[in-house]
Amino acid sequence: MGLPLPLIASIVAACLIVGYFVYGRFLARQFKLRDDVRTPAHEFEDGEDHVPTPRFYLLGQHLSAIAAAGPIVGPIAAAQQFGWLPAILWITFGVILIGAVHDFTALVASVRHRARSIAEIVREHVGPRAWGAMLAFIWIALVYVILAFTDTTAGTFVGISEELEGLDGGTIAFNKGGAVAAAAVMYLLLAVVMGLVQRKWKLPLWLVTAVFVPATLGVIWLGTQVSTALVFDQATWGGLILVYCFAASLIPVWMLLQPRGYLGGFVLYGVLAIGVYGVFFGGYEIQMPATTAAPTAGFEGSLFPFLFVTIACGACSGFHGLVCSGTTSKQIDKESHCTSVGYGAMLLEGLVALVALSTVMILTPAQLKAGGKPGALYGAGIAEFLSLIVGRDHLRFCQVFGTMAFSTFVFDTLDVATRLGRYILQELTGVQGRVGAAVATAATVGVPAVLLFLTGPGSFATFWTLFGTSNQLLAALTLLGISVWLRRTGRPCWFTVLLMLFIMTITVWSIIGQTMTFWAKRDQGGANVANAVVGVVLLSLAAFFAIESARALLKPREATA
Repeated sequence: MGLPLPLIASIVAACLIVGYFVYGRFLARQFKLRDDVRTPAHEFEDGEDHVPTPRFYLLGQHLSAIAAAGPIVGPIAAAQQFGWLPAILWITFGVILIGAVHDFTALVASVRHRARSIAEIVREHVGPRAWGAMLAFIWIALVYVILAFTDTTAGTFVGISEELEGLDGGTIAFNKGGAVAAAAVMYLLLAVVMGLVQRKWKLPLWLVTAVFVPATLGVIWLGTQVSTALVFDQATWGGLILVYCFAASLIPVWMLLQPRGYLGGFVLYGVLAIGVYGVFFGGYEIQMPATTAAPTAGFEGSLFPFLFVTIACGACSGFHGLVCSGTTSKQIDKESHCTSVGYGAMLLEGLVALVALSTVMILTPAQLKAGGKPGALYGAGIAEFLSLIVGRDHLRFCQVFGTMAFSTFVFDTLDVATRLGRYILQELTGVQGRVGAAVATAATVGVPAVLLFLTGPGSFATFWTLFGTSNQLLAALTLLGISVWLRRTGRPCWFTVLLMLFIMTITVWSIIGQTMTFWAKRDQGGANVANAVVGVVLLSLAAFFAIESARALLKPREATA
């Protein structure tokens, strides 16, 4: 008999709640958040970027922006390699003590600096050379986001599930991967239609919601009916996804990014509700081993440091700092809202990671071995939870819904990462205009295209750990920049310094080990050489940033605003 899943999940949920009310409020007191101070949303209100937004709505928008595929793939991959117990411990305490602190401090720092980006804050308090190094580091990290997520998404678009044949009274051939692909394509087209409708007729939001949210479920069902219409191999889908990234980065945000993000938010909440129901009321027991003696998912490395960087966004994410300082800080209505939006949203992402981890905790070792990659396992798990509600007679729809939901989260990350990569290259080079945007976008998606060509389909494991390392090392650099600001203005900074030192140690340890491993395997493929070179570049940029930060700390303190 295994442990009851609801018992473990309840302990984790209780820890997250206590963390918010105890440590979250403690951090708020350290920054002395004040509601009588005008936030950038009010000071620069323009009706477009700077818009004071009610706390509840901003929380949902922020959560949908940060909770993409990272807290799904990372926890599942780590559990496959190390067992569920180390994974759930790092998710719980990592989110409360590190990830949420990183997000909260990045948001407050941006709000206190007129909603400027973390890179601009670094430029002011550390210096222009550190700013350039951080922008270069961010661009490389974004390239690895695109690289890892493109391959794992393409993998969900292929494959046939024999157990789904003939369900729902179906008499035609059924291809699960083709159904997911068709549903995903129609979902993106639906988002474009929604954007065009809103642009032309400016319909009330309630009416748009009433029409397009049910239509999202409709395209998922329609995907099950045309499952053989879009059947390609994984390499082809990888290329098509990168073409999508290129186009999505260049078209206006109102046409795709905003409507897709709005619909994706409903998908996220729906999946989270389904997952919570399945975890707490499904009556499941934990079948997966609590720990494993050796890697089982194709990764190399020991528990320390690779557990931390494999889980990646499930516990701490540097990408979140870009969101906090890029869009969310421009919409904070009151300073006190930073606690619920910045700190609270990361705790909710921890809940997303818990649901993802639960989808494999209930599997036996034999099922795990035959289950496949994290995206497919997650889709199957959400389908299992959904079938508790709608019945197993609709397993086709459940499976397509679960896997398509995963691809929905990934698309949200992919085009945002590509757009941010384009912005960074244009800022570094100074090349603007349509031609400059197209060239910067091509460079941002071109590197992942080359690496995927070198390694072939199904190679996400080659890149995932390096992606997780670069992402968490970016979080360490963000915390270092914030620590310099706090220290130079005479504010307490121990709670950011301690976290920065831990994450910096883990990620540097990890990246050195990965670089040595990739270099040792350089004769097995060009991708290993590329990864080794990237590892050296990331280490060099991080070291240069640390040196510049140390120099900044030796300068006279600034006057506290």
